[in-house]
Amino acid sequence: MFASASKAQAGYLSEVLAGYRGVPLSGFMPIRTEIDPRAAMAEASAHGRVGVPVIQATAQPLKFAVWTPDSPMVSGPFGAEVPAALDYFEPEILIVPLLSFDRRGGRLGYGGGFYDRTLEMLRAKRATLAIGFAFAGQEVAAAPLEETDQPLDLIVTETGVIEIG
Repeated sequence: MFASASKAQAGYLSEVLAGYRGVPLSGFMPIRTEIDPRAAMAEASAHGRVGVPVIQATAQPLKFAVWTPDSPMVSGPFGAEVPAALDYFEPEILIVPLLSFDRRGGRLGYGGGFYDRTLEMLRAKRATLAIGFAFAGQEVAAAPLEETDQPLDLIVTETGVIEIG
């Protein structure tokens, strides 16, 4: 269903997610030139709930709507697609898009703070794994960090897995 490039990009992500079969997770719908996690999301959806983020309002945590490979999608805020039918749930794993990352788990996003607020909220309730997913070329020596930034636990690129810590 998804291009072979997507499968190649998401190969390591699929391997990581295989260790968490059945754990509810959220991926993301790629925008602009983002790496594409949909092949790994499709594989994970055969074993448990998979969702995508939905922006409800500025300065609010994200909500997550159930996604399947055949979900009808509509355009959402910031150009990312969201399911036409919004069935919300709380994931325990977030696959996080980013502009850049460093090997300490720092990430630079698009500046809205949505993932930081969301991870803070989810981590206050239960252990929540944040997996950064990006191209290897997006790595920087040190991502600019703010006090409110939530760290990534793991980073996956098209060339491998980077353990944090």
